[in-house]
Amino acid sequence: MSGATPLGELRLVPGTAALARARALRNPMEVDVASAVLDHVARHAEQDADRPAVVHGDRVVTYRGLLERVGTLRVELLARGCGAGDVVAATGLRCPDSVVVLLAVESVAAVYLPVDPEWPADRIADVLKRGGARCLVDCTPAVTGAAREAAARVGVKPVPVPDSSTPDAPLPSVGEHDRSREARYTIFTSGTTGRPKGAVVEHRGMMNHLWAKVVDLSLGPADTVAFTAPLVFDIAVWQMLAPLLVGGTVAVVDDADLAFPRRLVGALSRSRTSVVELVPTVLGWLVDQVRREGPGPLAGLRWVISTGEELRPALAKRVVEAFPDAQVLNAYGPTECSDDVTHQVVGAPETALDRLPVGAAVANAVLHVLVRESGDQWRTAEEGEPGELFVGGLPVGLGYLNNDATTRSAFFEDVIDPDSPTGRLYRTGDLAHVEDGRVHYLGRADRQVKVSGVRMELDEVEVVLSRHPAVESCAVVLGEAQGHAVLTAHYSVRRPVTADELKEYLSARLPAAMVPRRWRRWEALPLTRNGKTDHRALRDVGAAEVTSP
Repeated sequence: MSGATPLGELRLVPGTAALARARALRNPMEVDVASAVLDHVARHAEQDADRPAVVHGDRVVTYRGLLERVGTLRVELLARGCGAGDVVAATGLRCPDSVVVLLAVESVAAVYLPVDPEWPADRIADVLKRGGARCLVDCTPAVTGAAREAAARVGVKPVPVPDSSTPDAPLPSVGEHDRSREARYTIFTSGTTGRPKGAVVEHRGMMNHLWAKVVDLSLGPADTVAFTAPLVFDIAVWQMLAPLLVGGTVAVVDDADLAFPRRLVGALSRSRTSVVELVPTVLGWLVDQVRREGPGPLAGLRWVISTGEELRPALAKRVVEAFPDAQVLNAYGPTECSDDVTHQVVGAPETALDRLPVGAAVANAVLHVLVRESGDQWRTAEEGEPGELFVGGLPVGLGYLNNDATTRSAFFEDVIDPDSPTGRLYRTGDLAHVEDGRVHYLGRADRQVKVSGVRMELDEVEVVLSRHPAVESCAVVLGEAQGHAVLTAHYSVRRPVTADELKEYLSARLPAAMVPRRWRRWEALPLTRNGKTDHRALRDVGAAEVTSP
């Protein structure tokens, strides 16, 4: 991003700033946000060159080997004119070279921009052009034809990852200056409507999040973290990099293994994974497989993390029971704020709640729940009062790439905390309340709808429906019939149940207007590339494909 970041003006009710500072959730911590991840890789390579840094099936890349491959690719990037502040796009399937690319981009002080090879060519071309990509690094060219075609269309140079390392390739002295304020990566968020937005994260925000994971998960050299996320999902960044800070190992998990629970258990077992992070849908598949096989193959798991979508108590209970020797973590955070901003360890007591808390602030995050008053002014929420969640502190990113108007609508000058390291607040658009120092997520503000004159939260309907013991997963969307708004419930089941039974279950627990009129059963709900429920696809389902019990 060039020039000063355009920030919106957050208008507060008089007296709010001091009260908000007093009520903010914060977790101050001294962490190193100035050095590069590559500094730590180099240190581990010097201390123990043969220590495994990345594993992928039978392939093992040592710390020394990783350093050499980064050096080789760095030479290629510099030769193509990629340097400080340039945007370097990357595409391909997860593999050890995915880690190499991210580190090589960091080594030349460029900005990393992941591109999904499964996106349509038009979308890839649009992201490359709007992102200002100088070149495109292709890790797995055999499967990325659309990406290469899109890059050629907009004049972006391809850079292949070298087939072999050059042991004597020079590496920069990456620790020679403070990198904290460099833009480090851009993730284009999918969004619910319109074109995707490129959220830009600073180096200090990224490093702060990596250290937050290290601290909260007690990561060490004995840990192996599963690399399960698509490159365009922000959690891929910490999965690739956090283990490398402490001499741990990254274990690449293929899409084919993620798609089949038995293969996923086998992949995690063979790599001796100790930390795995999955979206709730895939986590449910894993739990079912573990119940069939027993937890033996995954006895080494220390942490099972849920992310990406709301973790429902019913599923959380199954996870806690399936992994008695591991800890379960509910993670929450927006891409715009360097990934997760809260962590919540989930045990049996939490699974008895109507909705799980998402937890306390991670290192150096500052969280506020604000309530919008008339005149477009905001005040701080009381304990337990619902409002919108705002994030301040080190995690807050720079805004949206080359999109000043959208940046001003979501990123504001931090008028609450005069000591803010970034001077920015991010409005998440999520509803929440705070209780006993923990954030309780209440759904998206933009999922508030009005049906039959009644304003409601679609998330609330889903929460209640998910409690039915026969329901595996569910989603509720708003549609239209004869000019009137109607709710449609989409669901998959664990055991046979009729739509009439589910409707009766909801009718006993919700106002009549909140009970869906239309129902559609699926073998499995459609998912996005990131493994989240595809609400857009559900909204596109025609009326003829649903029933009205």
